[in-house]
Amino acid sequence: MKRFFLWLAGIVIVLVGVIALAFHLSPWPSAFLIAQMFSGGDKASEAALEKHVPPGIAAKKDVAYGQGPDEIFDIYYPEGTASPLPAIVWVHGGGWIGGSKDGVANYLKILAGEGYTTVGVEYSTGIGSVYPKPVRQVNAALGYLVKNAGSLYIDPRAIVLAGDSAGAQITAQLAIITTDPSYAKNMAILPELPPENLRAVLLLSGAYDLGAVDYNGDSAWFLKTVLWAYSGVKDFLNDEQFKLLSVTNYVTGTFPRAFVSSGNGDPLEPQAETLAKKLEGLGVGVDSLFFPSDYNPALPHEYQFNLENAAGQEALKRIIAFLKAGSGTQQ
Repeated sequence: MKRFFLWLAGIVIVLVGVIALAFHLSPWPSAFLIAQMFSGGDKASEAALEKHVPPGIAAKKDVAYGQGPDEIFDIYYPEGTASPLPAIVWVHGGGWIGGSKDGVANYLKILAGEGYTTVGVEYSTGIGSVYPKPVRQVNAALGYLVKNAGSLYIDPRAIVLAGDSAGAQITAQLAIITTDPSYAKNMAILPELPPENLRAVLLLSGAYDLGAVDYNGDSAWFLKTVLWAYSGVKDFLNDEQFKLLSVTNYVTGTFPRAFVSSGNGDPLEPQAETLAKKLEGLGVGVDSLFFPSDYNPALPHEYQFNLENAAGQEALKRIIAFLKAGSGTQQ
């Protein structure tokens, strides 16, 4: 019996060692755990938003825009729609390594109820899906939407690109690719959307500057894990191509008009304020929604999806007003 327990203890020690080595040699074991946390948060958010979804919203699910299993999108529009509508194309968050279009479905239905066609784009996450693959995929999705606009109730001349969290960063990066040929060349991505057709962007709770992050603070493990996983490079801060992810450093005056917001309790909020100020300085039309530092209770990351509080309601109201005011989203 003693030998059995010694043998069992040896097996446990070996397994613990193998697991520890796996976490040390690759970010993906940790990234997988983080992605599971995101999934739980998405489900809770969707359940809370269900009662806010208006009646009469039609949907087409899992429409393929490419050959990959993740290259699909969902589309929502008011029932009875017979003519093209301005489109809101949404890129979901999830730390670049998780999340899903399903996590923003009800919010997109709510926006569709305001007279828009809304699109939730899926992109690849997980092992092997590294930067800039998601950027390329969403760019391809835009091309598909423009080419098939007639059957999708989309006005291809009135596209709003939107995103939350990591999706906001991807959105901002695609906006630069679409409107700045030199940046597109550096990214080696040919934009699928004509720049004049990108009428606005919605940037919510996003990350926009790798250099503005505290890699030694409370969130150090999380940040290093997701950025190592997304970049595919452990020394991601010194990777020249990955530096292009820091969109605040590359925006120009050709960037489309933008709505920018983050909660006062979100550690990424200073990045959003800096981006908004830089865009304003470049002459870009910006509508921003930020909150006093002493706003209580403090608004967390992705606050905008909580329509049970006044701040989330205000964000939705401001987003709709921003969309209605834009020349490219007139109805």
